[in-house]
This record gives sequence, structure tokens and C-alpha cells, in this order.
Amino acid sequence: MADWNPSLYSRYEDERTRPARDLLARVPLQSAALAFDLGCGPGNSTELLVERFPDADVVGTDNSPAMLDAARERVPKARFELSDIASWRPEVRPTLIYANAVLQWVPDHATLLPRLLDALAPGGVLAIQMPDNRDEPTHRLMREVAALPEFAQQIGDYTRLRTELLGLQGYYDLLAPMAEHFDIWRTTYQHPMASAASIVEWVRSTGLRPFIDPLSPPLRERFLAEYERRVADAYPVRADGQRLLAFPRLFIVATRSSAA
Repeated sequence: MADWNPSLYSRYEDERTRPARDLLARVPLQSAALAFDLGCGPGNSTELLVERFPDADVVGTDNSPAMLDAARERVPKARFELSDIASWRPEVRPTLIYANAVLQWVPDHATLLPRLLDALAPGGVLAIQMPDNRDEPTHRLMREVAALPEFAQQIGDYTRLRTELLGLQGYYDLLAPMAEHFDIWRTTYQHPMASAASIVEWVRSTGLRPFIDPLSPPLRERFLAEYERRVADAYPVRADGQRLLAFPRLFIVATRSSAA
């Protein structure tokens, strides 16, 4: 894929930051010596960590140079590193590993998440939030349009474009036996959107990217037009003229044993 676009990603920053705040509110730490923000993006989530733990060494990581440039400008008090979460390992055990809306892009959760929990200092916390919207119309329609003959060859196997989540029970069984304290929940946010085009703009900076990035410009425009037409049908206009975008998200907060 092409590099991420910080400006496009930030157009719905308030809506994207709300679950990051909700996740951080459930982190049971009074202080942190070292905190990592995995997949920090343009720094909106890193900024929350700096505000919550002003004495901590806060490090944001991302695999996008453009996002890291934006984050460094936004949060000068933090450090930022280019890295791939799939192979990332901290040199010093942190108090907090925080991963907001990023692990849905990283494969093999059955191996990855236990490794992240085990990388913490004793009593440290692993805090994760992931979009759980693969079955929502926004994402179901991406796959439907990608399967159309005019797009299928360039897009390829669209079923492998995003990691399939393990579900509440799956993550509980995976991590609860390893954790001193474990909390997991699922919330569906409801976002009023001005139009079908606004919904397309929202997902264009994230979930839609793997579908449209491989396409030639003419095909990309045809894909987006067909996708927007279907989105307009799936999200009808409400009584106030807005369209209501349901956005389910999965949250995990796991504390490593203080005796580890």
C-alpha cells in the first residue's frame, strides 16, 4: 500500500480519538515509567498518554514515515520510532503497551498478543482497541465491490486484506489465563454523518485503502462511485437529514502479574 495520509486520517479526529480516550480511562495505572503507543498514527493517541502520564518516557511507533513526521510535530515531548508491530520487541520492559486501532492490521493474534503481554514489566498493562466492523455494511460492501469482475484482478484476494479478529471469547481464552487482571468489552459507537460521501471519506483513509490503492486512477474512481452508491442505500437518511454510521469496537485491558 501507499503511505498513510495524516491529513485525511485526521478529518474525523474527534470520532477516532473518543475510543482512544475510553480505552485509556480503563487502564489501572497511577503512573508509568515507560509507555509505548503502538501504531501511533499522527500522534493523537500519543498525546493522550503524555497528558495522562506526564513523567513517563512515552514512545510512539508506526510503520508510516508520514504519520511519524506528523506525530513528532504534534507531540514534541514524546519519542517516535519507525517499526513493524509484527516483529517489534522493546529493549526495556515497559509499564504500558497501548495499541489503539492498529492490531486489526497485524496478523497472527494468537502469537502476537501473548508476546506483547509477556513483554511488559511486572504489573504492566496491555491496552488494546480494535475496530470490529468487518460485518458492518461499510466493510461488507467493500468486499462486494472488490469481487466485481472489473476490479477483482487488480485487487486480488480481498479476503486477506485485514486480520480476522478472534472475538470476545477467543481473546478471553487467549489472555485471561496469563493476566493478573483482565477486562474485555465491545462497544458500538453511533456517528452521525452528513452524507454517503462523508462515510466513504471516513473509511477511505483506513479500511478502504487496501482495496483502492492497487487500482489504476480510472478504476479507482469507478470503484468509489459504485461503493458510494451502495453505501447510500445501506445508510438511509435519518429524521435530521444525517446518516447514522454504526462503528463496533473491541477493547482489551490485561495486567501482567506483579510477581512475574
